[in-house]
Amino acid sequence: MDALRLEIEDAITLVMDSLEIPESLWKKVLGPSREVSQGDLTMPCFPFAKILKKAPAVVAEEICSALKENVTIAEINSVNGYLNFKASPEWMASRVLNGDIHIGSALENNARGKRVLIEHTSANPNGPFHVGRARNAILGDTIVRLNRLFGNSVRAEYYVDDMGKQVGVLAWALENLDSQQVEDLLSDREPLNPKWADKADHSIVRWYQAAQALRQNASDSDKEQIEERIGELVHASEHGDDSVLEQFENAYQPVLDGMLMTLGRLGINFDSFTKESRFVVNGDVPRLIEKLSKSDIHGEAENGAYFLDLGQRGMKGKKEFFYRRGDGSSLYATRDVAYHIWKWGECDTLINVLGEDHRLQAKQVAMTLTELGEKVPEVLFYAFIKLPEGKMSTRRGTVVFMDDLLEEAQERAAEVVRNLRPNYEPELVESIAEAVGVSAVRFNIIKVSPEKGFTFRWEDALAFEAGSAPFVMYSHTRACSIKSKVEEFEGFLEEAELPKEMSESMVYLLRKINSFQDSLDYAVRNRQAHIFANYLLELANAYNGFYRDCHVIRDGKVDAFRFKISETARKLLKASMEGLGIIPIERM
Repeated sequence: MDALRLEIEDAITLVMDSLEIPESLWKKVLGPSREVSQGDLTMPCFPFAKILKKAPAVVAEEICSALKENVTIAEINSVNGYLNFKASPEWMASRVLNGDIHIGSALENNARGKRVLIEHTSANPNGPFHVGRARNAILGDTIVRLNRLFGNSVRAEYYVDDMGKQVGVLAWALENLDSQQVEDLLSDREPLNPKWADKADHSIVRWYQAAQALRQNASDSDKEQIEERIGELVHASEHGDDSVLEQFENAYQPVLDGMLMTLGRLGINFDSFTKESRFVVNGDVPRLIEKLSKSDIHGEAENGAYFLDLGQRGMKGKKEFFYRRGDGSSLYATRDVAYHIWKWGECDTLINVLGEDHRLQAKQVAMTLTELGEKVPEVLFYAFIKLPEGKMSTRRGTVVFMDDLLEEAQERAAEVVRNLRPNYEPELVESIAEAVGVSAVRFNIIKVSPEKGFTFRWEDALAFEAGSAPFVMYSHTRACSIKSKVEEFEGFLEEAELPKEMSESMVYLLRKINSFQDSLDYAVRNRQAHIFANYLLELANAYNGFYRDCHVIRDGKVDAFRFKISETARKLLKASMEGLGIIPIERM
């Protein structure tokens, strides 16, 4: 609890100065307690033992005894060399009453906040989003939202791969195959779901799939002709041929639009789209190639391709970073470096969200940027989601499409709402079900640490009990209900005052309210959305306990103090939910 730390630092300074313990040392180790039962702040005294030539437990006891009583502290205790501080309920409550609980902090310290550019998703337009691919988008969008909640100026960026082999295959297929050929080539696969017949990421992508099947099964002569033509298209695009780039855009844009429609349903939107071809057409890539060729670790392969020998800079494993083919064209990685240089001109902080299979490429790009004297981006890697029977793959057809999952989520949520609220109008049921379904799917992915893979299960994704998005949403609707009821008391303006006693559930909620900023700060600084998701679950659980034990309206009167706490919690629940992409509806 950083606010508590600021309140007690002066008192700790006096004691530590008298013991001749450097401020830089004790301030470094004073931090949030790992367990709520320990307190709010903990200071391990082991680093001080050598200085004072005493056992850590003895040092902790001496510091504890020397610290004077403080209105902000309810308890100070020493346990096995650790000094624990627990905030006073009165102090926590006074912060609520005084309006000291802020949402976001960057704007308090800097009127603009940082300019943060977050590139995420950037999926090739070659198929509908399945649950595995959508993890990138959901994680990326959540990091965008949390940074905005924190107060930073954020730009969500989508890098459009508009000139690679996959787009070339799609463009060739649309030019050379008719719908009957496509269906014949895909006769052994599951047919197109009629529900998505008008959605291009499901329909047009079948041309891509058909072309892939044809490339595998065609006769040698036909295969050679196909590969030659696709190669010509890709080669022309990599040299900035306007007519080919236009052909590519006409092929991929409808598919990309369909993919973005799915993401839009999840509440995921982008501020800017940057095409890969931009850096070829505007000359950045040719200039970059020339600059890299002058590096003292530049090398040339037998086929005329250029590379950097990153092994000379400490790279292990795959040491060669190829940035120009033998025919003079650039590679995806070259264009990626040019793109990063451009992105740094647009922001103060640069974050990329990438699957764990991109670690090598990301390291090579980072080392190349360093070689050029450029800054290196922060990268959030995530592990992949599996199905119970194995890894998801669009190539093998073993996928759960996000569109199908969202439809299923909405249907299941609607059934629950109809059973619980039979008097609700169909339109209201549908609206609530959509919000609950989308939120449940997002939260199922967000609450898991990015570096941990997990197995996708329908029952987990659509869970509506404790530990889920619907659980949080219901807590928020409770707070909204109290607000509505209080507003019925005409002219209610009673001044809130601290009560003489506070229940355990009230104190627990106050503790969660006062730790909001710490959780948000930590999640943003460390790019760990799951930490904030867990905080939100704790806040919702704390509010439910408060709601159960501390009635805001009693005997026909409003308790102003309890209402103030309820309203503060409601605002934090709403802001936190929006920060995670959970839809804060007011009725369930």
